[in-house]
Amino acid sequence: MARKICVVTSSRAEYGLLKPLMDKIKQSVEFDFQLIVSGMHLSIEFGHTYKQIEQDGFTIDEKVETLMSSDSAIGVLNSLALTTMGLANAFQRLRPDLVVILGDRYEMLGVAQSALIMQIPIAHIHGGECTFGSYDDSIRHSITKMATWHFTSSEAHRNRVIQLGESPSRVWNVGALGIEHTVNLQLLSKSKVYDLLKLNEEKEVLVVTYHPETNGDSEGIYELIDALTKFNNYNIIFTKSNADNGGRHINTVIEKSLTQFENAQLVDSLGQLRYLSLVQHSTAVIGNSSSGLIEAPYLQTPTVNIGNRQKGRERPASIIDCTSDLNSIETAIHQAIQFDGNYERIFGEGKADALIMDYLLSIPHYSIKKEFYDL
Repeated sequence: MARKICVVTSSRAEYGLLKPLMDKIKQSVEFDFQLIVSGMHLSIEFGHTYKQIEQDGFTIDEKVETLMSSDSAIGVLNSLALTTMGLANAFQRLRPDLVVILGDRYEMLGVAQSALIMQIPIAHIHGGECTFGSYDDSIRHSITKMATWHFTSSEAHRNRVIQLGESPSRVWNVGALGIEHTVNLQLLSKSKVYDLLKLNEEKEVLVVTYHPETNGDSEGIYELIDALTKFNNYNIIFTKSNADNGGRHINTVIEKSLTQFENAQLVDSLGQLRYLSLVQHSTAVIGNSSSGLIEAPYLQTPTVNIGNRQKGRERPASIIDCTSDLNSIETAIHQAIQFDGNYERIFGEGKADALIMDYLLSIPHYSIKKEFYDL
């Protein structure tokens, strides 16, 4: 009998990374693929991105509404509570043999809690990483302790998961999941990207994604906007911030600032193909998103990484770090525009999805039973 593998996704970025693996699980005769969609996917504010999932040919087994209208700390906690309750009910109906979780968003903490208490084994992707500027850092390590199997993006991350007490026999370095699409997807031409986004053909592009620093500075968006006004000779594409506490505030600030720019726009969701194509044809990626550190170097695009949100994460030489003040950001953008260094590939060669499939198939019995591994 085919084993039931349940994938849970709550955001556009996460789905873009998971899609190649989801395709392989769905196509396998050894597995019965299940899909739960929640969080930002179901919100019109964030583009109703569940529709893209359906357009990609996936059947959504459960839609779990979790997002509150408030993005305060209380609002996020209420959303987490809704996630825990909603996923418990969904798991009760689907009864999966294994749950696949990617990353460190607070929604995934609710997923992991529900699966743990219901004795459903967890396979966790992208554990062992560090991001000191957000509470995602603590969530990621918490999910590691609730999961049985671990698929990391580098050898250093694998070692850190082992350091947390996980047996080396259950921890595999497969590379970053998002690299598969980055290196293998047939990306759009520059003229097609410009046409789709109605960009000024006489200007190059800066791509900006800025999320809240949930463990620190919440006002850096104002400094970023002020710095970007010095670059009106570029098309500027802002992608919306996530649903962490403070995310809606950032989106509001950006929306109100658009009149300060000659060629700027805020988009709900680009989707993986348009986003990667845009990054490939842009002069620089700016903000504090992990995609700037992981995927952008593979597209030979430099990144300006602002503040502490990604502090502690491994990074190649094409990442230009700066603080959250105007002068530092402006200087870093100029450095990125002039960057002519190397683009290192430190997160694998785009085979993570195939490797994960091989390991999942090789596990004879899915179980939550494990012991602490002492170094």
